Amino acid sequence: MGRVVLWEFGKLVRLRSVRVGLLVAFLLPFLWALAPTAGLNQIYGLILVSGWQVPALALLAGMNFLFPFLTAMAAAEVIGSEVAQGTLKSLLLRPFPRSGILLAKIVTVLSYPYMLLLASLLGSFLAGVIHGFGPFAGGTGLGAEGFAGVGLVAPVQANAEIVRAYALAGLVLWPISVLALLFAVVFLSTTAAALAAVASILLMQLLSPFIFLRPFLLTTYLGLYSPATYAQTAGLLGLASTHTVVPQGLVLLLIYTVGFAALAVLVFDRKDV
Repeated sequence: MGRVVLWEFGKLVRLRSVRVGLLVAFLLPFLWALAPTAGLNQIYGLILVSGWQVPALALLAGMNFLFPFLTAMAAAEVIGSEVAQGTLKSLLLRPFPRSGILLAKIVTVLSYPYMLLLASLLGSFLAGVIHGFGPFAGGTGLGAEGFAGVGLVAPVQANAEIVRAYALAGLVLWPISVLALLFAVVFLSTTAAALAAVASILLMQLLSPFIFLRPFLLTTYLGLYSPATYAQTAGLLGLASTHTVVPQGLVLLLIYTVGFAALAVLVFDRKDV
């Protein structure tokens, strides 16, 4: 199984959408690091004073749409590219169970969100050199007080807040990645699968006015990586405390991920390709 996963990972990094996505994620932070102060102040109410704030800008901007879309596109192409090239049929002729092949692909697509976020983080640290990485007055944008902060922030604290946020952001992208793979198994098309995944996310957002559905909607927890959204999410869910938002959200995200993966394996086992 390990060799199959490594083989699938090798195919993943050769996909054009993956390479483009990693390049875009790497370059995005440079736009924010070099953005005019007046523009940042108008959008985020922020005057950039430290390189430790660049990762938050890159993450907040990317997670709005770009990173979910790139994740869905890459996951869909894992199946769609093989269908288009005619290699999926020959792959299924190998003496290896279908479920094992798809599980290897699932493990591979689950690694991509973290590849994407790592590229963004590396770009953020390089771009942040312009503003320096020493102690600063304010906030990283990924702590409880956002960019305002509560005083002097040490590099160790800033790094811990950034790592935690990026780790949670990867988990947020997991269900989207596996959902796109599920649609790729159903439609056997990269474009159709990516569009179906994005449309599903948009549909869930449209269902948010239905209060009884909110605790079960994937989109309710898309901002889980940002403490600034905890209070808003808790308010939407009618929770008195924000401390239960992250555990509840993580449980639901993992349930979605496992559920979509199990359904994809079930469909793939019975799919005529």
